[in-house]
Amino acid sequence: MDVVETLSATEFFARARARLTLDVPAGLTDASITPQRGDHDADPVMQRVAEVRPIRPAAVLVPVVDHAEPTVLLTQRSAHLPDHAGQVSFPGGKIDKSDAHPLDSALREAEEEIGLDRGHVEPLGYLDLYLTTLGYRIVPVIARITPGFALTLNTSEVDATFEVPLAFLMDQNNVQRHSRDWQGMTRHYYAITFGERYIWGVTAGILRNLHERIYK
Repeated sequence: MDVVETLSATEFFARARARLTLDVPAGLTDASITPQRGDHDADPVMQRVAEVRPIRPAAVLVPVVDHAEPTVLLTQRSAHLPDHAGQVSFPGGKIDKSDAHPLDSALREAEEEIGLDRGHVEPLGYLDLYLTTLGYRIVPVIARITPGFALTLNTSEVDATFEVPLAFLMDQNNVQRHSRDWQGMTRHYYAITFGERYIWGVTAGILRNLHERIYK
């Protein structure tokens, strides 16, 4: 069993401000740089698969709500979507040419997907660039979210939102390594089960990186 460190909201946000920056990660659009973090953390062979894919820059917002016991706000993607239907994810998507930087993309997507007003969002910094098997290079933006926000879901993209205690997600005893068949191969990935919610793949991988950057 891993030793579990529990941080108060004040401690977590102070540590995030001290350790993270909003400097755009190297490798976001540079094919000569392979991000250190990604799907290949759990499945090293996937690095070779990802490296031959076209680069797809993207950004997600990792919203940590400033309750006495902080929570992470997550979305359940719509069941009818052609890609990643029904999966648990962070608000986010592809970086548009009109976006000034990845933070702009994450904030815009959070507004479009779940109606999260920017007035409730305090960006704290970027985690490590995350490489997916399909070639997405994702910039995760850690943000402090002040309570009292109201959400309006874009039901063409999101079926529901929910909050999970940060302490539960950061407890590495709750993180498992699972596998499934994908295009004739056995894929390995990280997963966290919270009640009836199954948090896996990229979302679980980014949460694992959050633990590495803030709790170690």
